[in-house]
Amino acid sequence: MRNRICDWVLIVVIGFSSLLGTWVNGYELDDKEFHANTTEEMLSFLEDVSNFQLSAAATAYNPLLVGLTLIHGAAAKGAVCMDGTLPGYHLHRGFGSGANSWLVHLEGGGWCNNVRTCVYRKTTRRGSSKYFEKYLAFTGILSNKAEENPDFFNWNRVKVRYCDGASFTGDSEDKVHNLQFRGQKIYLAAMEELMSKGMRYANQALLSGCSAGGLASILHCDEFRDLFPRRTRVKCLADAGMFLDVRDISGGHTLRNMYHGVVTYQGAAKNLPRTCTNHLDPTSCFFPQNIISNLRTPMFLLNTAYDSWQISDSLAPRSADPHGVWQACRKNPANCSPSQINFLQGFRNQMLKATQRFFLSKQNGLFINSCFAHCQSERQDTWFARNSPRLGNKAIASAVGDWYFERSIVKQIDCPYPCDKTCHNLIFRA
Repeated sequence: MRNRICDWVLIVVIGFSSLLGTWVNGYELDDKEFHANTTEEMLSFLEDVSNFQLSAAATAYNPLLVGLTLIHGAAAKGAVCMDGTLPGYHLHRGFGSGANSWLVHLEGGGWCNNVRTCVYRKTTRRGSSKYFEKYLAFTGILSNKAEENPDFFNWNRVKVRYCDGASFTGDSEDKVHNLQFRGQKIYLAAMEELMSKGMRYANQALLSGCSAGGLASILHCDEFRDLFPRRTRVKCLADAGMFLDVRDISGGHTLRNMYHGVVTYQGAAKNLPRTCTNHLDPTSCFFPQNIISNLRTPMFLLNTAYDSWQISDSLAPRSADPHGVWQACRKNPANCSPSQINFLQGFRNQMLKATQRFFLSKQNGLFINSCFAHCQSERQDTWFARNSPRLGNKAIASAVGDWYFERSIVKQIDCPYPCDKTCHNLIFRA
């Protein structure tokens, strides 16, 4: 591998698809490009790309593999995946000075917003534990090696699996199509299980998540805080969870329309933060920009200013681009025209505006870099490595650690694209 990797390049060709097959279940790959049938599939794919260490990197990092635990008492509480199977998690015990510290990471994987997408979802690991991997690699923020994860390596580290489709907030069912939407109950059952495993004795805890899991960490942050006594240091981290309520390239509201379906179909409204729903509609309260400034619990936002998924499926989805004007730009920012770059800079400006009040709070932390990526905390190459992304010469792991342990105030915002040469951009080639 090169000593310096600024762009991770995914080339999907004949022969390579067999390598990818174990981690992009449900996607059609051919000799030209990746095809996602739905917005939710594309988000799952990008999360899988973000969490996947290319074979050479995986060998170099030799990641820890952690087994799956199903929550056997969950069904009695109505906490089941979309197909009625048991939810689960992966736990690696802490040791030494971290034996009473807990990091709970909520898995991401998109959403489903109607019968078609939810019926499909329950046939995948995003909706059924029948398809869960029995072992997951713990890398990045979940690594057990001090040289890869300096501040959290010896904590109890947990990854809660995601099998509901509404960022752990739904509570309803579709009897006609045999669909269970029990994300809120899954979250509660998982927390109850972990408390019984020793988390109730934690002297410090961190709730984190990536993408749809990052959104979940925002939605559940104060709820997580309330599990512990006041003396326990409790904070939250949202990686790639700042999904914005913005207009797409055609002037439409692609993401708002999808979120409306998620919230209404899955009965999520009653489980969204009341600090938001007491004055805004439920769909608006699924957007982090309307929640983050009212959180009681310290929160760290880790996000790219040019989130790969938001560009491809919220800002410039195929439905808003019938003539394919944005096709090349979606795959590689180097292919964007000046007017397209201006549009993306406008999106960055909206991201910064959405975090203005949040930024002012001393208890919060911020790391917004100008990369084209999605999820940076679970990938070893982006979390903490010799050539990982940096702001102010500080790697993401160092920034999060400094904030959590209050070694320094961390409010890092990158200059606009293309100034940052430390990015590990996700680039797709046809």
